[in-house]
Amino acid sequence: MVQTGVQRTFGPKLRHFLAGALRNRIRAFAAGTAVTIAVQSSTATALMLTAFSAGGLVELAPALAVMLGANVGSSLVVQALSFDIAVLAPILVLAGVTLFRRWQDEAHDFGRVLIGLGLVLISLHQFLQLLEPLVARPGVGEALRALGDYMPLVVAGAALLTWAAHSSVVTVLLAMSLAAKGVVGIDTGVALVLGANLGSAINPLLEGGVGSDPASRRLPLGNFLNRLVGLVVALGALSYAAPHVARLGPDPARALANFHTLFNLALALAFLPFLGPYADLIKRLLPSPAAEARPGTPIYLDPAARETPQVALALATREALRMADTIEGMLNGLREALQSDSRGPIHTTRQLDDVLDGLNSAIKGYVLSIPAERQEPADVARQTEVLMFAINLEHAGDLIARDLLSVAERRQSRGVAFSTEGEAELVKLVDRLIGNVRLAASLFVNRDPGTARTLVAEKEAFREIESEGVAAHFARLRSGNAKTVETSSLHLDALRDLKSINSHLVEAAAYPILRTGGELLPSRLKTVN
Repeated sequence: MVQTGVQRTFGPKLRHFLAGALRNRIRAFAAGTAVTIAVQSSTATALMLTAFSAGGLVELAPALAVMLGANVGSSLVVQALSFDIAVLAPILVLAGVTLFRRWQDEAHDFGRVLIGLGLVLISLHQFLQLLEPLVARPGVGEALRALGDYMPLVVAGAALLTWAAHSSVVTVLLAMSLAAKGVVGIDTGVALVLGANLGSAINPLLEGGVGSDPASRRLPLGNFLNRLVGLVVALGALSYAAPHVARLGPDPARALANFHTLFNLALALAFLPFLGPYADLIKRLLPSPAAEARPGTPIYLDPAARETPQVALALATREALRMADTIEGMLNGLREALQSDSRGPIHTTRQLDDVLDGLNSAIKGYVLSIPAERQEPADVARQTEVLMFAINLEHAGDLIARDLLSVAERRQSRGVAFSTEGEAELVKLVDRLIGNVRLAASLFVNRDPGTARTLVAEKEAFREIESEGVAAHFARLRSGNAKTVETSSLHLDALRDLKSINSHLVEAAAYPILRTGGELLPSRLKTVN
């Protein structure tokens, strides 16, 4: 509930906060710490960041710095929960319920956060109470203390418990409680803490990857390996370090909490200076597959170029032109689907919509991550143009995949065919749209006002063509053309959707140029004096 509430209340702000912090390792480390304290889970931070990394929106080295900070943040959560603050639980739950039931929007979601925190405190308090009679039973304490002779088994058990619970906090607090009651020694408590640190890296490794892309698992693997290295080093020095760990606090529980924090701080200090070479090693272990095998993956969006906005926007422009090529391919497939009784063109064309969605998401994420402080006013204007071009092409692709291909599917499923005249009208419109896609792509690059006016004129032309097509269609209906009667609704739907696609092309490429030049009227309505 805490994680969900924080993400609903501050989700976009957290993402922008992370994106802004990823340009510097120290800031990235601090951001990872802060976000993890907010969401109460390093696993949640890892999964969020893995999605960024898999999408190519962040580089691996600063993302690893965020995860080092997330581990420290998780240890600070343990520090806070280790104090006897259960008395606050009813207050938090009451305040949370009040906000949740009486308020809306962000206050409503923040109420969920307070309820979740209160329940966490209550459950931890009850958990420790339930533990007391269990560990007091004869033989239980001896069995747990005997585990201290099998440190690898203790570490593995703690890692599995943490993986199952999706939380290292629970395991560390359990270790602290057992140590405080004298059930386990300080060395066994240290092993439990180390296992908890390793276990919290397992969930992102198993759940954070995207499909079969090995590159999407680089961040989870890097996070897992640095914790594994720290675990091996700490276990090797455990016999020497255990007496010193006992002196880290006034009691065993506090000593383990402090060890947990110091361990993650030491791990961060050890890895932060070498994250560049370490990231290169992870990339060699998990190389990216060939770009041609994933047509929806961007190929021009170089993360390093974002520091130079003009270069980054030029790369985004090249990527957006791939969307125009994809739209053209979809229109060619649509033309074949309207004329053919085969379902193959429908299936192939619909797959291209996934390519459009992937490119649109990548372009938006890329241009919005360009540092605002480095952009000139002209760069901001071009950024808007790139976004509008990509968004409108994605909408055009949705119309083809969702509506026009549905027209072809319904025609095939009913076993009917368009009249000769009706099919010719639709094919002619599709061919005209293909020409307009090429015109829009050219205009998107050269930004010529004359070409923009030509494309806008196509909007009026399509409006007239639609009106003429509807009139001709009704004329055929009145004449009793059987095929026209059978496909009437399909034909009219197709005319409307083809006109809408052309409108998106005009909005994508022509309007931004003419709007900048002051050549657009605010309204098409006639002024009445």
